[in-house]
Amino acid sequence: MIPPEHWQGHIDLLFQLEQENTILRRSYARAPLKIQRPFYPEPNICHTVLLHSAGGMVGGDRLSYQIDLAPTSQALITTAAAAKIYRSSGAVAQQQININLGANAYLEWLPQNTIIFNEAQYQQNLRVNLAAGAIFCAWDIVRLGRSARQENFTQGSWQNALEVWQEGKPLWIDRQRITGDQWQSLQASAGQPLLGVLVWLGGRVDAKAVAQARLLAPAALRDWGVTAVAAGLVCRYRGSDRQAVQEWFIAVWDLLRRQYRDRSACIPRVWQL
Repeated sequence: MIPPEHWQGHIDLLFQLEQENTILRRSYARAPLKIQRPFYPEPNICHTVLLHSAGGMVGGDRLSYQIDLAPTSQALITTAAAAKIYRSSGAVAQQQININLGANAYLEWLPQNTIIFNEAQYQQNLRVNLAAGAIFCAWDIVRLGRSARQENFTQGSWQNALEVWQEGKPLWIDRQRITGDQWQSLQASAGQPLLGVLVWLGGRVDAKAVAQARLLAPAALRDWGVTAVAAGLVCRYRGSDRQAVQEWFIAVWDLLRRQYRDRSACIPRVWQL
């Protein structure tokens, strides 16, 4: 089979609680996206791994995700490998993610890193709607340029929009846009290749947890911050140390899980730490 000129991949998932265990009730994937079989390394949370079988996105590709959690269901979603966005002659690669969480549902959206090649054109939109009592935990770690090859992000464009709403009210709206000619700007990435954000939204995080999240930041990190928002917490990082920021995000995730979900972090088996 000859692949189409541009991929139009789609994922459609519905998680539902049955007999005190969350199951994947609806599972649909259109190439190049695939869904690996769910597994249960911990009680009551359905772990699901998404796979991009083409290896990466090129200009003109469109990927879309519809993810729904029924009331009181719990799921962790990650990816099988780092996402790669290849250079483009002008067309934009786009990813649209729509997530709906029912009352008291809990979702951890924890994809592996995204690597955006120099000269790539990439746009991602993530929209989350929370019912009362729902909690959304997510992170996004993006590398601009292939640092291992000494490649800087001097050409191209990256746009990212995250919106989280609860019962029709905005909890967190964050829009970023960095182009190659802005890469060195202090208002953008300040010449740093790595940008990371972690959010925990839907319920108030107390001052003690915020202070502990700050204490967990490794000494290797230099440009970072932790902010309490009206209904949650946001961590940010800008720098070059992927391992250090990943360790920090995992530690904060573990902290919040222990304090607000009464369980420790459960590392997905596909991660290579």
